[in-house]
Amino acid sequence: MDSSYTAFALYALGAIALTVLLIKFKARLDLSRAKHRSIEGHARMSRRLARLLPFYEYDDSRFFRADDAPAEIESHRRLAFGRLTELYKTRFAKTASLTAEAATGISDMQFTARYRVPFQFSRLVRENLKGGSLLTSSSGVTVTDLDGNSLYDLTGSYGVNVFGYDFYKDCIAKGEERVKSLGPVLGAFHPVIVDNVRRLKDISGLDEISFHMSGTEAVMQAVRLARYHTRRSHLVRLCGAYHGWWGDVQPGIGNPIPAHETYTLSDMSEKTLHVLRTRKDIACVLVNPLQSLHPNANAPSDTSLVDSSRRAHFDRSAYADWLKQLRKICTERGIVLIFDEVFLGFRIARGGAQEYFGVEADMVTYGKTLGGGLPVGVVCGRKELMKRYRDDRPADICFARGTFNSHPYVMGAMNEFLMRLDEAPLANIYDGLDQLWNLRAEILNTRLKQADLPLQVANLSSIWTVLYTQPSRYNWMLQFYLRAHGLALSWIGTGRFIFSLNYTDQDFTEVVNRFVAAATEMKQDGWWWTDGTTTNKSIRRSLLKEMLKHRFQVF
Repeated sequence: MDSSYTAFALYALGAIALTVLLIKFKARLDLSRAKHRSIEGHARMSRRLARLLPFYEYDDSRFFRADDAPAEIESHRRLAFGRLTELYKTRFAKTASLTAEAATGISDMQFTARYRVPFQFSRLVRENLKGGSLLTSSSGVTVTDLDGNSLYDLTGSYGVNVFGYDFYKDCIAKGEERVKSLGPVLGAFHPVIVDNVRRLKDISGLDEISFHMSGTEAVMQAVRLARYHTRRSHLVRLCGAYHGWWGDVQPGIGNPIPAHETYTLSDMSEKTLHVLRTRKDIACVLVNPLQSLHPNANAPSDTSLVDSSRRAHFDRSAYADWLKQLRKICTERGIVLIFDEVFLGFRIARGGAQEYFGVEADMVTYGKTLGGGLPVGVVCGRKELMKRYRDDRPADICFARGTFNSHPYVMGAMNEFLMRLDEAPLANIYDGLDQLWNLRAEILNTRLKQADLPLQVANLSSIWTVLYTQPSRYNWMLQFYLRAHGLALSWIGTGRFIFSLNYTDQDFTEVVNRFVAAATEMKQDGWWWTDGTTTNKSIRRSLLKEMLKHRFQVF
């Protein structure tokens, strides 16, 4: 009897253990299936591949015929590159010289200089096409460098410049006047903060506000609070989305330490919804609405323009439906839904993505433009999520402070920004905004097609990216032709144009004319030569052979 009972007990325990293992295996399989199949969707794999990728650079000959162009095209490109080099040396001489001096002590400059183009081409570009990173003034929709060159600004200051630089300079000046009697007193608050909180509660539709020093810091605090209140460990970020440079939201390339409590799942995927429905360890889902322009892909950069496979397309209705599904499941499962509007906030609607897509979040983070031109990060959230302590556990707190949180000068500039947001003409600027920028994108696309240029643009309102319609190894060259024609781009090149909303039709027409002229010149200079047989796939296959050769000394 005892022997039979023991055998049965062991059998039962074994069955239970096997069931538990199968359940865990199924959960793990579901999680794996919810990852995007690209490298961006697999953080560990991307980190391993990054460590294996060898550095090599093209010599003088290969630089001009990486696509195996014939000798006459190589010669034509050399002459064109020489002309462009001389133009840069004369037109941007002072700017380039002082930039080079500054870069010896500024690591950010060193980084961006190396990563403007695919690394194989980088050295010759750095040595010859020196445009510089220093500016002396801004006015209207233009910026001016040390050489006196006035360029139409397409950088948007990484999202800060929504309403025009003159607007923000005025916000800073008037905000400073309002708080200067207090000065940089920290710890206490200038009374203007009360109006800022009231206005932010109205805009966000949420209960409480906390102020921080950057957008990255705001997202960090939102995630910490979500984990604190749900008592769950993991955050979900969607493939390709950027939420700042801190470790948990950058689990792949760029973070030296693995983020073990982060799930990177596919954007706009039923498999992701299944994971959210079934797992019990998810504290929050982070959504960067900018990803609606290029779901599941990293922010486009000319560094990665090794071929012409970059894709982008904005479908407002489809993305709104996706967010509504997320909202429903997060509500059912007690998961905190966080909209990261550090970049996009106040650009597409006064109430941001919540208003634009018709979906309410539990928490919203803002930054960039909200500071009226000064650095800031803000978290808006539901009352029960913003609380940093527990009434029944006095030592159980979620601590967050910062030396410059709620700095009086930032609060003053922010108040100017928020007041003007509710006054004419800004109060009406969102009326017909999508139609205006969609029409402008259509105008440029029509001009590009008429000129038989292998380019098109895709846009989310006033945020644009350039798409290349013909396989090529040299698309990244376009950024240097655009600058030569008086268009200022950020260091990521043609991956993102950010127009300020004060662009007039006349301003925009001038940008279109310069863009088409630059692209036409680049085509005439032979950079888009093709033999008709090259494909994006054949380019990638050729690159793989190169990398294997330099990594393992084969072929």
